[in-house]
Amino acid sequence: MELRDKVAIVTGGASGIGRSIAERFAAEGARGLVVADLDLAGAEAVARPIGALAVRCDVGHEADIQALVAAARARFGPVDIYVSNAGILGREGGFELEDPLWDAMWRIHGMAHVWAARAVVPEMAARGAGAFVVTASAAGLLNIVESAPYGVTKHAAVAFAEWLRIAWGRRGVQVACLCPQAVRTAMVAGDGGSAGQDGVLPPERVADEVVKVLASGEFLVLPHPEVLQYLQFKAQNYDRWLGGMQKMHARHMAGG
Repeated sequence: MELRDKVAIVTGGASGIGRSIAERFAAEGARGLVVADLDLAGAEAVARPIGALAVRCDVGHEADIQALVAAARARFGPVDIYVSNAGILGREGGFELEDPLWDAMWRIHGMAHVWAARAVVPEMAARGAGAFVVTASAAGLLNIVESAPYGVTKHAAVAFAEWLRIAWGRRGVQVACLCPQAVRTAMVAGDGGSAGQDGVLPPERVADEVVKVLASGEFLVLPHPEVLQYLQFKAQNYDRWLGGMQKMHARHMAGG
């Protein structure tokens, strides 16, 4: 999908990947842009220079997403592209982590995509055109050793994006799934941990890849191309891949 003259919503748009995507969409000639974030001041700081609309939105609540889409329609008209990008960083740990953290991850990394799709996909299909981008993570394809809630809920994001492509892809709705490793944002510290083994990319590089995939119509957006190789290895020899991940987990637990 070309971006010129399109109306787009970007959640998690106050910083990092969301900010870079919004700025790149503006540079590509989008007619209407909505920068949504829980941090309204941050969203306004991004929106103001690019002539976008800033909206406060907590994607952990469906009512907020419905209000966000209504605001976009009222200002610019029907939504052509929805980038469901907001995310939160999980703490290290596994099943011992408290239920409220797991619940927040499920809502923001899982249900937020479901609620957004409810709000915009049927209208896109009725027009026979539209694009829906789910920001997942390489952790959604490969898992991550540091945080069970993050890895599990990012798997859910990938699965929902796959289902959306399967169910709606032949009805004019382009669905793409963004799966980067470490990106230089507030959510990534230092060398990026296990996700930083192939380098920590600037968010502008990620935005470049999103634009390329929207133009090509492909499903996976892989700013780190190595992820595809890892995914292929995982599929070819699941047990060996799990063994490698066990070693990575052991090194992490030992402070390596």
